Amino acid sequence: MILAGDIGGTNTRLALFEMKDGQPRGVTEEIYPSHDYGGLEEIIEKFLRSHPAKLDSAGIGIAGPIRDGRCVATNLPWVVDCRTVVARIGVADVVLLNDLESNAYGIATLSPSDFLVLQGGAANPAGNAAVISAGTGLGEAGLYWDGAQLHPFPSEGGHSSFAPEGDLAFELLQYLAKRYGHVSCERVISGPGLHSIFEFLCDTGRGHAPDWLIEEMRNGDPSAAISRAALDNRSDLCTQTLDLFVRAYGAEAGNLALKVLATGGVYLGGGIAPKIRKKLQDGAFIEAFLEKGRMRSLLVTIPVRIVLNENTALRGAARGAWLRTAAAPKATRA
Repeated sequence: MILAGDIGGTNTRLALFEMKDGQPRGVTEEIYPSHDYGGLEEIIEKFLRSHPAKLDSAGIGIAGPIRDGRCVATNLPWVVDCRTVVARIGVADVVLLNDLESNAYGIATLSPSDFLVLQGGAANPAGNAAVISAGTGLGEAGLYWDGAQLHPFPSEGGHSSFAPEGDLAFELLQYLAKRYGHVSCERVISGPGLHSIFEFLCDTGRGHAPDWLIEEMRNGDPSAAISRAALDNRSDLCTQTLDLFVRAYGAEAGNLALKVLATGGVYLGGGIAPKIRKKLQDGAFIEAFLEKGRMRSLLVTIPVRIVLNENTALRGAARGAWLRTAAAPKATRA
């Protein structure tokens, strides 16, 4: 039995999996609000009290750079260390993965119905691939082809500098630079980034938020309220916001495709893409993805797909643990 975790800035998902023919089969799953707990070990102990199991290994995906089996979480006030998890739950084999690395491992566990195609392209089965996921933050990972199979590898590309395309995006960069100094891609292409775009458009006189929208934003997730209003055509300001967000998302996905030479495909993971799939299908995302000058002819051949299965990262954490537990020293696998 494998304990798998997907640790996000908003929620922590834990699940038990059995491996059958190299594929994870879910046994049980729970979701916990991350900020309600002081650390991951507290959540794991609560989960295992409710779902006792004899564990063979554990795979934990978390946002942030992992070094020597330890991660200082990017969007949570947590430090996660393999050694501490081993000591608290008594499992000798614990693998700590970057959250997008988990997503990348999970791609191989999905079926065609788990994807929505944005660009068919001409997939190269012997090519690299990439995953980019907007949610609470922005994650990026790659998969390199070794001549026989794909191997996921993590990155912190979401924290690289935002590169604006067009006058409006350049104004957005200047606006955010006054607030943050360094403006990463994550400052724009994420849930909080969507809200920041909305504030930029308001503060620069490009629209006015009606009272009903202000009330929805106050009583719930502001970014979700903005997205809903845009998709339902209830607010021109929200439509402008989502338009700018989608173009920035597409442009960064194209950047990642070029950096990884992802001729095997680019996958959009995370929680936002499935929710705004209608907007992602209108052509603006792919046009921004392709706008890379002389490299357009390459990018048009790259398949682009939305990952619809919300358990991809969990499945990937289980698969990553299963693949890696025999290959590294116990308690420090990362």
